[in-house]
Amino acid sequence: MNLAQLNIAKAKYALDAPEIAEFINNLEPINAIAETSNGFVWRLKDDSGDATDIKVMDDPDIIVNMSVWQDIESLKNFMFRTHHIDFLKRKQEWFHRIPEDSYVLWWVPVNHIPTVEEAIERLMHLRKRGDSPYAFSFKSNFTAADLNKIN
Repeated sequence: MNLAQLNIAKAKYALDAPEIAEFINNLEPINAIAETSNGFVWRLKDDSGDATDIKVMDDPDIIVNMSVWQDIESLKNFMFRTHHIDFLKRKQEWFHRIPEDSYVLWWVPVNHIPTVEEAIERLMHLRKRGDSPYAFSFKSNFTAADLNKIN
């Protein structure tokens, strides 16, 4: 099994505004770090090479990031031990705080590429029911074996 992740953020500014330019201008280099990281499998992108034009949840200010990794440690290494952490620490400069869960993790079969609809469904499940092997956060870190126990 591989680990899928969805992360949403609600932009404070139009994506072409100077206030968010530093974030936008670093999408390509940060995505390149992800793609060359150990354990990286796949990431969502449109024709521009990122996912900023992919609209979700009927809100034009929400941007989406979705990727698949071999395991939780690979994702954590990218998120917290690369240049990505510098942007994660500054998230409040560019994005509104979302009071509900803004990311979700779930296990997928090897070679499965999740859809945005599948990912949003997992996020809504997490928001409604809390952490479970079906949809979880870093607080729980359910394993693929935990998912097999409920299937």
